[in-house]
Formats: sequence, C-alpha cells, structure tokens
Amino acid sequence: METRQVEDANAFSARRVSPMAEFGFHACLFVFCTSLVITNAQSQISKNHAPLFIFGDSLFDAGNNNYIDAVLKADFWPYGETFFKYPTGRFSDGRLVPDYIAEYAKLPLIPPYLQPGNHEYTNGVNFASSGAGALVETRQGRVIDLQTQLSYFKNVSRVMRKKLGDAEAQALLSRAVYLFSVGGNDYLFPFEENSSVLRTYSVQQFVGLVMGNITTVIKEIHKMGGRKFGFLDMLPLNCLPFSRASLGGGGGACFEKVTPYAKLHNKQLPKLLRKLQSELKGFKYSILPCYSFLDQRIKHPSKYGFKVGEAACCGSGPYRGILSCGGKTGVKDYYLCHNVSEYVFFDSFHLTEKAYQQFAKQFWNGKPSISGSYNLKALFEFN
Repeated sequence: METRQVEDANAFSARRVSPMAEFGFHACLFVFCTSLVITNAQSQISKNHAPLFIFGDSLFDAGNNNYIDAVLKADFWPYGETFFKYPTGRFSDGRLVPDYIAEYAKLPLIPPYLQPGNHEYTNGVNFASSGAGALVETRQGRVIDLQTQLSYFKNVSRVMRKKLGDAEAQALLSRAVYLFSVGGNDYLFPFEENSSVLRTYSVQQFVGLVMGNITTVIKEIHKMGGRKFGFLDMLPLNCLPFSRASLGGGGGACFEKVTPYAKLHNKQLPKLLRKLQSELKGFKYSILPCYSFLDQRIKHPSKYGFKVGEAACCGSGPYRGILSCGGKTGVKDYYLCHNVSEYVFFDSFHLTEKAYQQFAKQFWNGKPSISGSYNLKALFEFN
C-alpha cells in the first residue's frame, strides 16, 4: 500500500494571512462589492442575463451555516486555504462546483443568502446549508432544510419584484438556472444516528419521501417562473472516507448498507425529471452523474491527475475519515496532507477544489448522459 506523508496542521501556521492583512483584504472587498452593487443597480440588466440560484447541502454551501447555530461549519483554517486564503464556510480547500459554474456563466461568486448586507439578487443567491436534506427531519434545527431554502427564495422573489417590477423580475426568474445538490444527508443521517426511520420505511418508501420533497420544491419554483434546473445525482455514499471509518466499523471497507438508497435515488431522479418535463411548461434540466464520476476517481485516481483516491487530505483516523479537519469538531488531533492537489477528498465527506473543478467542467459543457437533458452551458443559453 502506498505510504502517504502527513504533517501536523501547526506546521502550516506560517502560511496563514495575518489579522491586519485579512482586515485590509475584507475592507477592499467590501468597497469593491459595494461599488459593483451600485453600478449594477444603475445599469440596465441585459436581456440575456441569467442569474444562478443554488439550493442544497455542503457540496454547495458557500457560508450560510456561518450565520446559524449549526454543528457543521467550515469557518476555520485550513478550509479555504488554497484559493481564498481564509475560511469562507465552504467545505473544501477552495472553490465549489457552483463557484466554477458562476465563473463559466460570467457571473460573480454567488453570495450566501444569510450574508449580512446581501440585498442584490440579480446575479442569484446561494441558499445551500451544510448538513441539510430534502426532509425537514434531517438534522432538524441545526441546518436550513430544503423547505426553508424555498421560503428564502420566495422572499428573494418578492424583493426582486418590488425593485425591478413584475415583468422584469419574471423575465429574470425564467432565465435563471436553479442548481441542486440534495439527498445525501437524508440517506446518511439515519445510519449516523441509528434512527428508527430505517426500520419504519423500506428503501423504496424512504427514497420516495426524499423525491417527493424535491418534487414539491421544483414545482413551487416553476410556479414562480423557474424553468431551467440542474442536479447532481447521488455520490457513492458508501465509499466516502467518513463511511469507511465511521459507518463501516473502521475496517476500511465501503459501507454497503447505504448503497441501495443512493442507487435507487439515481434511478428515480431522471425518471422524475423526464416526468416533470412532460408536465411543466418550458421545464428543462441537466444532471451531473456524480456517482460514476467520483467512483472512477476513487478507484483510478492517477487516471484523473490525483495520487490518492480513498483517503482524505485532512482529518484523522482510518482514511482520515473522522471529521476532525481543523480540530474544531470535538476531535482536536488531525493531519493535513502536504499537497492537496494530489487528493480527491479534502476532508472525510468533501472534495478538493481540483476535484470540484473537474465536476464543474463536465457539468458545464460535457455531453449529457441522459436522453432529454442538457449541459449547463446550454441551459444558460436558453432564453
């Protein structure tokens, strides 16, 4: 087996940005962003301009959990160390898939809905919350569940209509792309908690509940003007470093009890979207096949420019699958790899910026793998 070198995180302290440097950077960023807001408000919005609205979990959360009483936060070093040089609330060393999609669509970084002072919505908003699911019961009270994210979007819609007028707001909402990453927490959380839900519902029934909630949200957004939707399908939840270390008994084997949920979800999602396409006026969709995409990188990392596919860069325990990155989650001792670009996983659940960029490129202009779907580039170009 390959020997992987690790370093104590304290060795990286010299690379951190000083408090005064961070203050200066944030002050400049505030002035810059404020000027952008004023300029945008004063200029006419292009008829081809398409905002990006983002829903879901930690794969997409750009920092909403920083502003709630959440257990799952990434507001400490080394999160964000590679690109931003400070923690933003993203569970990665740098950017996430929506950050790249915004770049490809010639949009600025889409801010978290709960970020103070964020009242400019014409480029879109990020509602995602780390740990959230489609079901209200998934980590209830410690996340912003999908239904609450929908209520936030309804608030945004009202503000846009008030500022821009009904016609222009409606046009923007219909040109917008709505991006979703949701469901993984719904399927993993019951195993983490040894919940009775696993005995109450069959796999088919439980996946049906998740799909039902997702369907409700899609239909509500469609009623408000949304037409173009993008989805990540379910990751191979069984072989995450966390699943190997914490759910699989610590022996390193993939945790196969969760596999039927992920596979059925991925079977049902395209069926659901095809059905909605036939029922809802103007409905178009894109799906990124994350299961196969990540599975290949776990099994054959060198083929995609990585050295390590199974273990995380940052964490502790077998495969660094214990969520201890940064030493702020109860477990103080952790390790951080020398070269994050060699790893598929940054921590026990989440991917590195390099892996997310590969996902985003495929999502943006890859050939659709499902009949009737589009890539995201095509969705943005539809008027």
